Amino acid sequence: MEKKSDPSHLDVVAFARDGASLEGQLPLTALQRLHDEQVAGGLQAGLVGWRLEGRLVPLSGDADQIWLNLQASVALPMQCQRCLTPVLVTVATVRSFRFVADEATAAALDDEAEEDILVVSRDFDALALVEDELILSLPLVPLHEVCPQALPMSAADPEFETAAVKPNPFGVLAGFKTGKS
Repeated sequence: MEKKSDPSHLDVVAFARDGASLEGQLPLTALQRLHDEQVAGGLQAGLVGWRLEGRLVPLSGDADQIWLNLQASVALPMQCQRCLTPVLVTVATVRSFRFVADEATAAALDDEAEEDILVVSRDFDALALVEDELILSLPLVPLHEVCPQALPMSAADPEFETAAVKPNPFGVLAGFKTGKS
């Protein structure tokens, strides 16, 4: 397979220069860190769908900028934080990355640039980038739209109610003070 067409060993410069695009699907097991985020419980994870597009942005009087657009999504079983049962969450990302020549340039531009800056490579692992971006897109609190089972929403505690009926031991002492025991 040609390097610029292999997402695990992408020649970013050639990919952007040609305005190329790649897309595909992977089983979740191919992205181990993302795979580890799922929970067991009967829900099946979907395939990881991804799309990459390279482009050059011409600049007058300077070298063309190298860009990579990324789209990715997956249906991932996670634990609902409300009812604690599995919920199938669609995790998706759409990002654009600008590539620069070296780490020093990336570090200098990182604070001032609005876009994400990466160092150009002729052997770039775009699938690792897909995995990173999906992990960053995971919800902090996965929830069902409507939980499959009714949740106890009462603040009443039966043990508290029972304890309130018992005589107060200090109330008995107060009776001794007044001579009413």
